[in-house]
This record gives sequence, structure tokens and C-alpha cells, in this order.
Amino acid sequence: MAYKINDSCISCGLCASNCPVEAITEGDGTYVIDADKCISCGLCAENCPVSAPEEA
Repeated sequence: MAYKINDSCISCGLCASNCPVEAITEGDGTYVIDADKCISCGLCAENCPVSAPEEA
């Protein structure tokens, strides 16, 4: 199941820099995960300081 980023995102970019398939991009004030590209590896969630990425 793909991940999504919740409202606690602080736009630090750690999720995007750790994504092996480049599924995460900077959106309007928060980062966004492309569900079609996400491989559900969990690296975004593991590296997020505020636990913003979560399973959709």
C-alpha cells in the first residue's frame, strides 16, 4: 500500500531525499507522494522527524 503525507509535514525534504524511486515531490506547503510510483518501502516514514508519511 502506498504512503501519503499527513498535515504534520514541516517541508524539511528528508522524505524526498530518501525516496529510492523519486515518488515524493514538493507541493504547496507540504510534500506529496505519487501513489503510482511509491513502492511502499517505508524509508520516507523512517527518516521523517515528525512522522508525516503514513500508509494510505
